Amino acid sequence: MTEQASLALGTKPTAVIVQQGKVLDFIDGRTQREETPEEYVRQEIAKSLVREYGYPKRGIAVEFTLRVGSRKPRADLVIFATEADHAQDKAFIVVECKAKNVKSSDRKEGVGQLHSYLSSCPNTQYGMWTNGLERFCYRKVVKDGQITFEEIPDLPSFGHSGEDAERPRFDQLKPASSDALLFAFRRCHNYIAGNQGLQKPEAFWELLKLIFCKIHDERDSRDVEFYAGANERSGINGPLKVKGRIDKLFAEVKKDYPTIFPATEAIGLNPPVLAYLVSQLQMYSLLESDVDVKGHAYEEIVGANLRGDRGEFFTPRNVCNMAVAMLDPGESQLILDPACGTGGFLIAAMNRVIEKIRRAEIERWKGDLDRAEPRVQDRIKKFAGNYIVGIDFNPNLVKASKMNMVMNNDGAGGLYQANSLASSATWEEGLRQRELFGKVDMIFTNPPFGSKIPIDDPAILEKFDLGHSWSFDADTDTWTKTSGIQKSQPPEILFIERCIQFLKPGTGRVAMVLPDGILGSPGLGYVREWILTHTRVLASVDLHPDTFQPSVSVQTSVLVLQRKTDEEVALERAAGRKNDYSIFMAVANHVGHDKRGNKTYVRDKKGNEIVEEIEETSKEYDHGKPVYKKQKTLRKVVDDNTLQIAQAFRKWLSEQD
Repeated sequence: MTEQASLALGTKPTAVIVQQGKVLDFIDGRTQREETPEEYVRQEIAKSLVREYGYPKRGIAVEFTLRVGSRKPRADLVIFATEADHAQDKAFIVVECKAKNVKSSDRKEGVGQLHSYLSSCPNTQYGMWTNGLERFCYRKVVKDGQITFEEIPDLPSFGHSGEDAERPRFDQLKPASSDALLFAFRRCHNYIAGNQGLQKPEAFWELLKLIFCKIHDERDSRDVEFYAGANERSGINGPLKVKGRIDKLFAEVKKDYPTIFPATEAIGLNPPVLAYLVSQLQMYSLLESDVDVKGHAYEEIVGANLRGDRGEFFTPRNVCNMAVAMLDPGESQLILDPACGTGGFLIAAMNRVIEKIRRAEIERWKGDLDRAEPRVQDRIKKFAGNYIVGIDFNPNLVKASKMNMVMNNDGAGGLYQANSLASSATWEEGLRQRELFGKVDMIFTNPPFGSKIPIDDPAILEKFDLGHSWSFDADTDTWTKTSGIQKSQPPEILFIERCIQFLKPGTGRVAMVLPDGILGSPGLGYVREWILTHTRVLASVDLHPDTFQPSVSVQTSVLVLQRKTDEEVALERAAGRKNDYSIFMAVANHVGHDKRGNKTYVRDKKGNEIVEEIEETSKEYDHGKPVYKKQKTLRKVVDDNTLQIAQAFRKWLSEQD
């Protein structure tokens, strides 16, 4: 029995072992190919053709041999008009994939190679050439025996004509899968830098504006306005028409987000550049794309442009998801990140709660999506608008995090630019009105840390116990706060105290990434004394040294604390001892990537990678109505135990008391 047949019958296929240095072919699920940069691009495009464009795997051939004159080259991917007949005269679409260092203008392997393949197949109509950074789609036109190639924005989806790609309908937009959105963002970012003369950070902000326009169009427009037709990519008039549509969208965006874009802001891209970018993004539904797909794509682009010099580096999504799963926030709990960066923790928390809301409403309405969805959206709007708060000192990171929030169901209204460690009197009015001190249910945060970015303002230091000097009595093994003020403190130490100040006494909990020095350095015993006095330590998870690689090498842990009430603190102080209790401890020694940032996978004893069968849910439209379909597929098992740690903690927590 073939693998496809076994999947169709719902039986589980035999476990697949992928040899070292190989990758399992997505189309046939059996062939193991060399894991090269070009193969990476080909496999991602193959996934996109099946998952986004809807072409059945049976109708796609990999490395299909063509007859081109006297040569017999192999085309990377060929889609046939009929699934059963894989013949050159039945080829409908030809796709050529290259490594990212191959240019489209290359004489041997550029778009000219694709054109020669299309010419040799009498009935092909479309072709695509891509290296992951560049992407060109063509329609073959035959007139009076002459063949020409017309560049178009996108390939048609399965069962649709090429004209559908001119001005797509909302029900034709595709959720991005795997790294397709990452490819698109890279293409756009590089195209701006290469064709507009902007530095890459400036190019990033221009791309950001377009992403806002795209999301506004999906959310509020009656018909798709974010598009560029094939005849609008060149000349003078076509790109100007595209610019006119996008400028109108951006005017609405500025009204919706005045704190991000001032009224005088404009899209600073030349019309031809703008038209190209729109054509690369118009086929996707950003709102419906998977959270991890969007997160991975966005974080890479942000990380390449907004890394600051204040100890800022982004928390990997699996660590964010682990911390959120450990505390498991609810719909009516106030969630805060006082050093939110680009919003990774907040988005992980928000999406976990949203998933709970969606499951509850679908169950309530017995699977009737038409009745459940409006209620889901109402509850999401209330939750995201009232129970998600983020603060960051870097205004550019706040702007980027608002964008990230907008892409992920919103919640951008709860993000503020402020110094979390400063007096609340210095905060903007909207943040002061939130009255956060003693009111927050859960905090998830990875504060900036390091001695290179000390807090040395006496006005800040004197407000914190941990901003004071402490003396140690070796005879009694105790630390005592003095009246003196430290000359400076690393910010992470003050953030510990500030987080506890934010939490509700008795119930408020924080999951916080901290350098291991705080947990073990002899000179920081007073910090541990303060933590043990004012909180109950629920968990300590030791993170792998490669967790934040390739950005930075630092040994960290996730510390989970619960704030004690003032009464609890007073009783323990009067008793002269702290109550004993259990603490959950774990080591996250498998974090899914190595020091270079490359993904790592579970291997057998011979070093071969193991593949598992999973069930994916995809959203499709049937006569304009959303339909969720499930399909089985194979994927490598990522070598990551963070989720298991979260599950073990929840089990341990349920057994306490």
